[in-house]
Amino acid sequence: MRFVIIGAGRVGLRTARVLRDEDHEVTIVERDEPTLKRAREQDFAVVEGDGSRENVLEEAGIEAADAIGALSGNLNVNFTACMIGNHYGCRTVMRIDEAYREGIYRKYADQVDEIIYPERLGAIGAKNALLGGTIRAIADIAPYLQVVELTITADAPVNGYTISELHLPADATVLAFGKGETPLEIPTEDLSLEDGDRLVVLADFDVLSSVRQLLVGETASRAAANAGSGSSSAAELLETETDPDSETDSDTGGVN
Repeated sequence: MRFVIIGAGRVGLRTARVLRDEDHEVTIVERDEPTLKRAREQDFAVVEGDGSRENVLEEAGIEAADAIGALSGNLNVNFTACMIGNHYGCRTVMRIDEAYREGIYRKYADQVDEIIYPERLGAIGAKNALLGGTIRAIADIAPYLQVVELTITADAPVNGYTISELHLPADATVLAFGKGETPLEIPTEDLSLEDGDRLVVLADFDVLSSVRQLLVGETASRAAANAGSGSSSAAELLETETDPDSETDSDTGGVN
């Protein structure tokens, strides 16, 4: 798949690494030269310019992109980039800061495919949002624990099981259940798992790929890759995201 990432700060660059580790094509848009230099040094395809301008996004390949991740620290740039992405038929993922969460979510949630709060989700959550589909990261609540929402598919080995028949790995537990598009609730043992149902699961990163295989029906290799394995593992990313000496995000990627 092809992705355009707006912003080469902490969130944007690490999301780009995770996507590239899974053999996706990534182009980064950034207007701040020192920040852009870091992306170049890591051998990313880069476009220097304002991520809220259509001609810049066209240069970055928006016409052929599957999704755009507006991950800069500038909310206006992020929203404008997503609106341009909508015009080109891309999946759109917009970053907002935690402080703006409620008001911005109500205002913009219907106009983009997904809103993320990288203060909580980090690069793995941003990657999952860009890929879309049947798995959505909700929160990284500890260095090796993640809360994810998974949608049961026709290929899932547990399709047709009841909650009482569902046996997840020891380091994973079901927190909530939603029948189709109904609101999430605490599950009861006799509820059946069917195509389109949603489960919210708390899982250790070490067993997340096994959980994905059971609930979504992914192959072992694909589940392991999507759970964050590889040279930029989820655990490594979370450790570096809390490193005080690591690069920080600024209001780059576009105009202030």
